[in-house]
Amino acid sequence: MDETKLNTLVGSVLHDLGGAFIVPLVQIGERLGIYEKLNELGPSTSHELAESTGLAERYLAEWLCAQAASNYIAYDAEAGKFSMTPEQAFVFANRSSPFYLAPAFGAAAAFQDNEPQVREAFQTGSGVSWGDQTHCLSCAVARFFRPGYENHLIQAWLPSIEGMIAKLEKGIRVADVGCGHGITTTIMAQVFPNSEFIGFDFHKNSIEEARKHAASHELTNVRFEVALAKELPGKYSLVTVFDCLHDMGDPIGGMEHIHAALESDGTCMIVEPMAGDTVAENMNPVSRLYYAASTMVCVPTSLAQETGAALGAQAGEKRLKEIILEGAGFSHCRRIAETPFNIVLQAQP
Repeated sequence: MDETKLNTLVGSVLHDLGGAFIVPLVQIGERLGIYEKLNELGPSTSHELAESTGLAERYLAEWLCAQAASNYIAYDAEAGKFSMTPEQAFVFANRSSPFYLAPAFGAAAAFQDNEPQVREAFQTGSGVSWGDQTHCLSCAVARFFRPGYENHLIQAWLPSIEGMIAKLEKGIRVADVGCGHGITTTIMAQVFPNSEFIGFDFHKNSIEEARKHAASHELTNVRFEVALAKELPGKYSLVTVFDCLHDMGDPIGGMEHIHAALESDGTCMIVEPMAGDTVAENMNPVSRLYYAASTMVCVPTSLAQETGAALGAQAGEKRLKEIILEGAGFSHCRRIAETPFNIVLQAQP
């Protein structure tokens, strides 16, 4: 045994365990607004933060130390005060930041709650349907993806499709397939009031949440229906598929139906997790997250459906294009945008 390699591995595991242990603490900080308040106050003691938040000082003192030890907040030993650097605030206190990652800890907690079902699936080879997974999973996933959608969908992804902004401003019919809680559908409906948006998802509870979300914005150009991608009714100038193609039991069948539902000059925009085409290309921090999420959620969800293709969250652009072009019969498919977390493809009939 190489002692140096052992120490390196132990150090890595301890680092990961620290991340795992702090999951509930980040959730508490996010849900109680502690990060925002600390960022607003500036350098503060636990007593000062307690007075400002009305929270119990003893709990805050321990929470602050754990956050500082994780480098999620800063600590000035001489002054005995805690604070947040601009970078830390961008990740934990700024909810409109594209790198607002606090909700990801909620997803991690949901994955842990899902462990008994997935452990059993390891033994049987069966799937775990989306509706049978932990009840808070769809909420956690929606919150995890929200910052990326809010910062890129209108600003970068839709403008990357030639002429699409003008069409949406004039008024077209849009289907948002696999809409979940309707975050993307509602974002588009708010910005383009002349267009009609219909969100579809196979999960009834998610559709109910989507309807509540849209109602809170008093939108009249959006509605939501329970349906599979292979059941998509009507014709559309634009079909969007956000982070769900790899979750489908029959992605080829779903894309075939989307192909048929597009107008002759229509476009399908597919957003998927960022991934290389080989396992070796995916040995990085982002893919590490996605492989874990895929094991706990994406693969079980797909295996619980019809053909159970189980693409996984790291399918990669080459495999996705094979499904879209060779499988579903689209004539063109190209990458039009990307972020550290997503790849965006445009497919045309």
